[in-house]
Amino acid sequence: MKAVSRLSRTRATDAQFEVKAPVDIVLEHLRQVGPALASLRNESSRLAGWGEELARRLLSGNRLLTAGSAGSAAEVQQFTAELLGRHAGERRPFSVIALRPGVAASAAPVSAIEIAQGHAEEAAVGVRAHIRSGDVLLVVSASGHRHALLEAATAARAAGATVWAVTGAAPNPLAQAADESICINAPKPQVREAQLIALQAMSECLAAALHATATRPEPPR
Repeated sequence: MKAVSRLSRTRATDAQFEVKAPVDIVLEHLRQVGPALASLRNESSRLAGWGEELARRLLSGNRLLTAGSAGSAAEVQQFTAELLGRHAGERRPFSVIALRPGVAASAAPVSAIEIAQGHAEEAAVGVRAHIRSGDVLLVVSASGHRHALLEAATAARAAGATVWAVTGAAPNPLAQAADESICINAPKPQVREAQLIALQAMSECLAAALHATATRPEPPR
């Protein structure tokens, strides 16, 4: 009886998975991402504005601090690494710091597990140690409920910095704690995909703004 029962459960489980052609799997995935991209498209002007504003602040000597939680941690690490390395030989260095709640601030790769552990107070301490008035803190969270990031956002605003948040569906505490936020209304896996696109688009806008500044003719004296 146990063997029959186990076989029945196996067949019931297998029945949940419909056999699909690989191309249909791809198309289904793209369909699922659609709402997240539509939500992001509505925020395209804000993303472009962030890229331009970040260029202005970095050129003025202000800092960018970034922080992410759980699966979003790898996304902000990639974003930070690109900002540090892209066209590095063509411009003066920028101050870009990746906050890692629970460990020292760094631009080195970090596992998502480290930030998923919490460490709320360490996040706030890291912000207080590095951030100044006029700096920008960019926080990324698919849920918008990570206490560590809330503590970091609160500490940054208290120091006079600007907080930008990229989160999942609104309302959520992190979006409410930020000065500006982009909220992606979709399931969490698709939110993370859209967050990658958002950060890449912001990076492209930043690069364009930096290039425009570098090639702008100096006014006559």
